[in-house]
Amino acid sequence: MTNRIEARYWIETAYPLELAAASIAGEQSTGTFVSVPGETDALRSRCAARVERIVELANADEPSLPGSGLPKAWDGQRHTAEVTFSWSLDNMGPSLPNLLATIAGNLWELKAFSGLKLLDVKLPSAFLDAYQGPQFGVVGTRRLCGVPKGVLLGTIIKPSVGLSPEETAERVRILAEAGIDFIKDDELQADGPHCPFASRVPAVMRVLRVHAERTGKKVMYAANITGEVDEMLYRHDLVAREGGTCIMISMNSIGLPALKVLRKHSRLAIHGHRNGWGMFGRSPAIGMSFVAFQKFWRLAGIDHTHVNGLRNKFCEDDASVIASAKECLTPMFDAAGRGCEVMPVFSSGQTVRQAADTFRALGSTDLIFACGGGIMAHPKGIAAGVRSLREAWDAAVAGIPLADYAKSHGDLRSALERFAA
Repeated sequence: MTNRIEARYWIETAYPLELAAASIAGEQSTGTFVSVPGETDALRSRCAARVERIVELANADEPSLPGSGLPKAWDGQRHTAEVTFSWSLDNMGPSLPNLLATIAGNLWELKAFSGLKLLDVKLPSAFLDAYQGPQFGVVGTRRLCGVPKGVLLGTIIKPSVGLSPEETAERVRILAEAGIDFIKDDELQADGPHCPFASRVPAVMRVLRVHAERTGKKVMYAANITGEVDEMLYRHDLVAREGGTCIMISMNSIGLPALKVLRKHSRLAIHGHRNGWGMFGRSPAIGMSFVAFQKFWRLAGIDHTHVNGLRNKFCEDDASVIASAKECLTPMFDAAGRGCEVMPVFSSGQTVRQAADTFRALGSTDLIFACGGGIMAHPKGIAAGVRSLREAWDAAVAGIPLADYAKSHGDLRSALERFAA
């Protein structure tokens, strides 16, 4: 890759596309609203952003966002396009915070635009030298979980908040005995007075150690360490002392610099929860796609991240979910063994009924399939809920319709009845 950064946007504007694109390039590099002394041709040649491509799309009937302006000689057309820009790495160096200031800074406020969304970004390999990327990723997560192939089945401790440390540990014991691979705290459960971290983690890890000694299987527990930087480092060390293999952070809550510090310190897999991403991704007219968003966090050091799930309880459509998951498994760089691939986590209202479609669309079992109600609400109990999901995924990989497989697998049959389409 060259020594330039590329970012692709969707834009909506009443201005001529070339003029609108030039305004972004100037605003986010050497220019401002008027010519200023010192902005020489030589300086622009070194540092000005370039408009690399403009792909015109259909016109818009109405402005998508308020506050946009009109050119003095408006022709009545409101254009949309995909526009790709590039910047010299020398403008900001291999710094994620300063990269964001450049490609996701004072853009969304520009009056020339009634819609603007960051779709994707490509980074030079200098960023890979400056940041550590995932420590475990797909291969390391499989090793830590003892699941060399096939889907990893996961769940979230519910109720999200309100349980004591002892009640939390009892739920974990039941789930571990049911055969789950991965258990995580809910993002709302961190260090509240009813379930303090320093009591919850030792209680949970005691039951997981007993389970591992008895069965040889060490269930991965992602303890939510989200907090101030010093708190997160302390909590990481507590999890490590207790024999844990994973920690969880709410990415938007802690920020990229804090994750970089944590990654440098960490000996554990880092589970990145994307809660809050809807602020950036829900509108088609503003923000950034998850395809772009997740690249920053992969580079900073997460090992897994949520991508939502098919037919989920939120607003995201299935095509967006699969695009996000595929991108997590796609190398960001050409460096052998350092492509920064991470494990996608499917969640949000997932049951046996999404298994086949998920496998068919993703074409891989390199994922964590996290079900809450899809396990807990099984009519025959939690163990049957876990077994039914294994059966659903076995059927999916074998290409056998669920209804046919359910004829000889009672737990799956019960789950299909419980979670009727």
